[in-house]
Amino acid sequence: MHSLSQEIQGFSKGRLKKQCTRVTTVMGRRLMERRGDAGEEQVEELEEEEEEGACGFVEDKSLDLQVGVVRPFLLLASQDAAHDIDTLQRYKVSHVLNVAYGVSNLFPDQLVYKTLQILDLPDTDITSYLGECSAFVDGAREKDGVVMVHCNAGVSRSTSIVIGYLMLGEGLSFDDAYSQVKMARPSIRPNPGFYQQLQSYKP
Repeated sequence: MHSLSQEIQGFSKGRLKKQCTRVTTVMGRRLMERRGDAGEEQVEELEEEEEEGACGFVEDKSLDLQVGVVRPFLLLASQDAAHDIDTLQRYKVSHVLNVAYGVSNLFPDQLVYKTLQILDLPDTDITSYLGECSAFVDGAREKDGVVMVHCNAGVSRSTSIVIGYLMLGEGLSFDDAYSQVKMARPSIRPNPGFYQQLQSYKP
């Protein structure tokens, strides 16, 4: 039987698999981190072309029912939560703001819906939607309703709408609005175009 010291002496760094990690920063920069033979880290910026045809997300079959409570009347979630009647009832949702593309509204008899088919592209003018989205949220709030804002993943479009609502409706700065929404739903990541538009947005 090998002793632990023999195991350690026989260990070779060369037998370790080289690690290679893709990272997307908050600002949307794509980096590749590699660990070299000597264990040193190398980081390089990926060209956009390398991303073509590659899927940015690993497909995850599990449902994302996590709901970010941004305000008592304002929730942020994915389409999974918006399609789950138990989740909707648990959070007392009365209104749903659907800003996904091609996602149906499942409970039109029970809930008030507003649908805006927004594309999750950096050059989509997200700020042009903030006025009517905020009016919908305020209208629900006046009736003591609870609004769930969702897109497909609850990461970029719906997040940007909720950040914009806090800036427009409550006069928050972008940094304050972003950090409050991130605290409610840690997985948020507006695409780089939305991020920049909101940063320079003056309600």
